[in-house]
Amino acid sequence: RRQKLLCPGKSSYQALLDSVTSSDENVKFQIIHEETKVLLQVEIYEIEGNIFRLKIDEASPLRARYKVPDVLIKEPTTQRLFISHKEAGILALSSVNGDYKLQVRANPFQVELQSKGETVMSMNSNGLLYFEHLQPPPSDRKPTAQNEEAASDYFKEKQEDLGLWQEKFGSFLDIKAHGPSSVGVDFSLHGYDHVYGIPQHTETLLLKNTSDGDAYRLYNLDIFGHKIHDKIGIYGSVPLLLAHKPNRTSGVFWLNSSETLVDISTKAVAEHMSSTSAAETAKQRAVPLTDVRWMSESGIIDVFLLMGPTAFDTFKQFAQLTGTQALPPLFSLGYHQCRWNYEDEQDVKAVDAGFDAHDIPYDVIWLDIEHTDGKRYFTWDKKKFQNPRKMQEHLKKKKRKLVVIVDPHIKIDPTYTLYAQAKDKGYFVKDRNGQDFEGICWSGSSCYLDFTNPEVRKWYADQFAFKTYKGSTNILFVWNDMNEPSVFKGAELTMQKDAVHYNNWEHREVHNLYGFYQQMATAEGLIRRSSGKERPFVLTRSFFAGSQKYGAVWTGDNTAEWSYLKISIPMLLTISLAGISFCGADVGGFIGDPEPELLVRWYQAGAYQPFFRGHSNMESKRREPWLFGEKNTQIIRKAIRERYVLLPYLYTLFYRAHTAAEPVMRPLWVEFPGKTETFDVEYEYMLGNALLVHPVTEKEAKTVSVLLPGSEEIWYDFRKFKRMEDAGTLKIPVTLENLPVFQRGGTVIPLKTTAGKSTEWMIDISYELHVALDTEACAVGELYIDDGHSFQYLHKKQFLYRKFTFHKNILTSSCADESGQYQTSCVFERVIVLGFGKQPTFVTASSKGGKEKEVVFTYDTKISALMLGNLALSVDADWQICIN
Repeated sequence: RRQKLLCPGKSSYQALLDSVTSSDENVKFQIIHEETKVLLQVEIYEIEGNIFRLKIDEASPLRARYKVPDVLIKEPTTQRLFISHKEAGILALSSVNGDYKLQVRANPFQVELQSKGETVMSMNSNGLLYFEHLQPPPSDRKPTAQNEEAASDYFKEKQEDLGLWQEKFGSFLDIKAHGPSSVGVDFSLHGYDHVYGIPQHTETLLLKNTSDGDAYRLYNLDIFGHKIHDKIGIYGSVPLLLAHKPNRTSGVFWLNSSETLVDISTKAVAEHMSSTSAAETAKQRAVPLTDVRWMSESGIIDVFLLMGPTAFDTFKQFAQLTGTQALPPLFSLGYHQCRWNYEDEQDVKAVDAGFDAHDIPYDVIWLDIEHTDGKRYFTWDKKKFQNPRKMQEHLKKKKRKLVVIVDPHIKIDPTYTLYAQAKDKGYFVKDRNGQDFEGICWSGSSCYLDFTNPEVRKWYADQFAFKTYKGSTNILFVWNDMNEPSVFKGAELTMQKDAVHYNNWEHREVHNLYGFYQQMATAEGLIRRSSGKERPFVLTRSFFAGSQKYGAVWTGDNTAEWSYLKISIPMLLTISLAGISFCGADVGGFIGDPEPELLVRWYQAGAYQPFFRGHSNMESKRREPWLFGEKNTQIIRKAIRERYVLLPYLYTLFYRAHTAAEPVMRPLWVEFPGKTETFDVEYEYMLGNALLVHPVTEKEAKTVSVLLPGSEEIWYDFRKFKRMEDAGTLKIPVTLENLPVFQRGGTVIPLKTTAGKSTEWMIDISYELHVALDTEACAVGELYIDDGHSFQYLHKKQFLYRKFTFHKNILTSSCADESGQYQTSCVFERVIVLGFGKQPTFVTASSKGGKEKEVVFTYDTKISALMLGNLALSVDADWQICIN
């Protein structure tokens, strides 16, 4: 409300250009508010790789303001900005290579960022820079101080209306010990009318104008059965916004962990074009302009401008700041079976046996809160789980894993070791009076661990040690839930903003970081219990920028309705764009009972998404995949088996996400940046650069409209191998058995020849390649392999990275990274070449230094597909296949 009182117009801030100082690190100067006379310090940095950083803080604050720690992987490497000129109220700065220029206007204060003469974005061009400086409480003020009076006059409105020092929320009173401290500013994105990002909301992929009054809110909350098409924040927040136009993608990363609101407004503005001849008057054309206003409750302004220029460049830039997706253990890309709750050891064994009886692969069974002794985490219910170690040994023999839930709230019980230790060490978040903050959650009256404290995180990580966590084994992995943090009967079901954390910071400063820190500590604990050898798997509900470094996220408590299946696609695409590739939505919907058709369609969609878990609420009927009749079991089995066969491609995509920050699941516009028809497509997506997936999200659908982009592209039906007649929007007939998936011409996809009972059963299963030719009859692809579970790929370079090239009728396999070495007895058994124009006379294959041998082949003239069989070509060797 306070920030909204400031309307667009001339900014009240002006830059004091005589205060400019320049160093190798940054350019600094001060700006002053013309009414309050408060000085702010501005710092501008150029960071390697086309990133600019702007920081605005009080020049001499009453106390330090919160600056977000631990999210950036390191202090970014800066490059010197040169002052190219300074006169008449303008300061011009140039980047090292001269590609970028920053123009700082003094009055009113504005910053404009130009690339090769074109303005890409500007800051404060609407004059909405807002900065509440810290003041002593009204009772402490000396009436003689002139500037104090000026500052208090500045807020003419009554205190109770604007919540300066305290605010009521229902029956809750939020005492603001340090008074108002909110910050905000606007950015104008020139030439852009398509913006994306800022998860997590149940909203469209393309961000909407917020002129209806509802801003996008970033405030992590436990919202059970969240509404669809709502701008309220749900479980996670990544304050990254991406803007795209045909020739450029840019990003704005607002590093602030307090409650944040984002207003978006797109309009067309007149731009003068220089005329070709003097006789012609200057022409005007309408160009789009998107204004984005960020408003945060506290902290400083610390913003990174990612200049692209391509979408893949912006992904790399964000990863350079916050880290890439952790490489997951291979088992975690398999299918997960979860329910609130599997009752006891017998239930777990019965469900596990059910998958084998119905020949459905799966990797992980999950246990929710009921597996513990009275919701005391790190314990087991002694009646239901009398011998958890034996149960895990049973699963281990079946080459499967167990995931258990570990929430952040700790039951108040002096006999509970975890509680007693944390209480004794002072490890809980405090209330405003300095007592341990108490709230209610699943375990009843609970205290909340202060994960913002590094000492607490270290202690928490130690709880996962096998000797401490009794009954746990090396096949047990972790699910962090309720970590927004969720506080039943709290304001908005979360912790009060005036609760106090480590170093005396209020909860309002760190709220959106709480879950990020719990996942960080959990991942660290799982790594440490294996003495640094094994990769962790941790799923978290609450997340922030950088959560990708610690594991996976999911979209939370969705509902068993068609509309939730549909909205899950743009939700997952948005999370993927914000750097978190390992994401998924609960298959079937967590709340309620899906009709069989919806469940089938959800399995088909989930099989082609990064994190694949079936999950249901305790109120829901049992939902194991074989409980819906033989026909539905058969279709679900087929979908899950397809997932397992696709794992070599998926694992390779995760390696790309880990090393090159490329999202596993991506919107069409990322692959087709110049095709404007793709910019708002949100119900189909690319899995890597090779597969286009269009889940069926309508009940009783007989056809779906699929956009196959690019008139110069060739597309093939992924299962039938048939070349699609045209690109463009096609009506594709569907039955319940099929989900439209297409392979893009010019790509090679590695697959397993068949599915196994779990990923570990599949290590020695042979591979096949699907080579889809483009208009030039060429194709390229990759395969990444390692042991699937350890850090040896990193420390000992134990991995294989192969590249496949089809050119001039020769398919070659070569090494894509010479530094990697990994022995495997696996072979390529089959190759299918799609779009091969004519029947060959003979085909030969030869390994490097080996003899040439003739290859058995069949050719299908109807679909122009060439099948090569019985190849037995080593996965780890160089070889080539010549088609004559």
